[in-house]
Amino acid sequence: MATGTFDIIHSGHGYYLQESKKLGGKDAKLVVVVARDATVRSKKRVPVVGEKQRLEVVKMLKPVDEAYLGSTTDMFEIVEKLKPDIISIGPDQTFNIDQLKMELEKRGLNAEVLKVEGYREADLDSSCKIIKKIRKMDFDEKIFEKC
Repeated sequence: MATGTFDIIHSGHGYYLQESKKLGGKDAKLVVVVARDATVRSKKRVPVVGEKQRLEVVKMLKPVDEAYLGSTTDMFEIVEKLKPDIISIGPDQTFNIDQLKMELEKRGLNAEVLKVEGYREADLDSSCKIIKKIRKMDFDEKIFEKC
């Protein structure tokens, strides 16, 4: 199981999902949980793309076998429902892995928690970098007339 916002899809997402799937071995099935809009906003960020569209796009990605929207009240709800063998943490995700393991154990879940190491470095390898670049660009309004 991999989780995230997946707001503006970029190469960092692709790397995270590919590596997450590899953690499960040759015949692994990757299930992705997409954060709800309310969850993203509670972390002081407004998603550019709405949750339903983010889910739709994630389902189209090659490494993904299944994808679901997360819960708005309890991030462990979907974990309890799907019971993954492995939960992967992205290289830029700030979960406290020990706390996460303790909460899983408390709920009777035996999922292994592994952090994806490394990162697919590129000029635009995060949604924030993409947004910052757009903000800095000096746009000629004419290029947006057809948009």
